[in-house]
Amino acid sequence: MGQKISGSIKSVDVRGDPSYRPVRRELRGPDFCRPPRLDLLLDMPAAAPETQLRHSWNPDDRSLNVFVKEDDKLTFHRHPVAQSTDCIRGKVGYTRGLHVWRIHWPARQRGTHAVVGVATAEAPLHSVGYTALVGADSESWGWDLGRNRLYHDGKNRPGNSSAPTYPSFLEPDESFVLPDCLTVILDMDDGTLSFMVDGQYLGVAFRGLKGKRLYPIVSAVWGHCEVSIRYVNGLDPEPLPLMDLCRRVARLALGRERIHHIETLPLPQTLKNYLQYQ
Repeated sequence: MGQKISGSIKSVDVRGDPSYRPVRRELRGPDFCRPPRLDLLLDMPAAAPETQLRHSWNPDDRSLNVFVKEDDKLTFHRHPVAQSTDCIRGKVGYTRGLHVWRIHWPARQRGTHAVVGVATAEAPLHSVGYTALVGADSESWGWDLGRNRLYHDGKNRPGNSSAPTYPSFLEPDESFVLPDCLTVILDMDDGTLSFMVDGQYLGVAFRGLKGKRLYPIVSAVWGHCEVSIRYVNGLDPEPLPLMDLCRRVARLALGRERIHHIETLPLPQTLKNYLQYQ
């Protein structure tokens, strides 16, 4: 059995206007075990701006109906082209390690088919009509943000009841209110793709990704939508040094409320700096 995870989820009554209410979930099983390496990565300082730029959208690997903004290299803009679905891939393809990035996609700019996921270099980047292009073939894996469905290999299409629900704890008549920002977690060592929303780990969405080179990707249909990617950080597959593990335990003991008071601790300055990733 996996560890128990309790969190607050915003849900919406699909029979009428959105009704925001906290729902307490107790999630069990291996798919809901938040990896310890993920906690360590999220506790690290965010990647430097030059690293974020190196892992941003690829202006040379996109549909012709989207472009990377000149004044914001982390954001792409989609032209208002009718009956077209358009994708863009990230610059870096991952084959090993744990990698986390955040997608900022305003809810009002998602339209009927907004899909976030990963893909190989062979996945198509354009399709005529409106469709969930990420997940349409064997080269991509995607989460449909509007339908709360997972797509891969063209078997799970919008309207197909066999498409797995994600998050998997949702009831049949329950939808999931996604904020403007979500976190993507790609673990190439375990071969899994997962997501986080508002700090809550939603569980494993896809397995069996080991041995591939996968890039961040989204597919969009909304005219003038703008979607940003921000690389959070990455961890190599090697075992973590004991010093890093000790730092993590010390920071956990302090808690979020006291983490900013490290300088007041009766410790050598060198150790204070280390606890603050300095």
